[in-house]
Amino acid sequence: MARELLYVDTNHVLDSKRWREVLRLLNGFGHWMQLSVFQCRLTVRRRSEMKASLQGEMNMAEDHSLIIDLGPADGMEVRVESPGKPYETPKRQATVV
Repeated sequence: MARELLYVDTNHVLDSKRWREVLRLLNGFGHWMQLSVFQCRLTVRRRSEMKASLQGEMNMAEDHSLIIDLGPADGMEVRVESPGKPYETPKRQATVV
């Protein structure tokens, strides 16, 4: 099995239609945390696919996305502080395609 890395993707998309498309796209790659922030467990190949897909949806002159590499996903305990509504850690589960 390919090694997964943990990423946080944050994005700023100016057009509301493009923003909705980017959110729809990122839902296929990771777990929505809030507004324009996603937590993603990805292999290097899936990260490349996500980046290429984002570039296809975004206006590269107006929008941007930050893909932050947090390191190997296995064994990493993600600690999130969430003043206000409690943050729920995503549950890992198999997805049949």
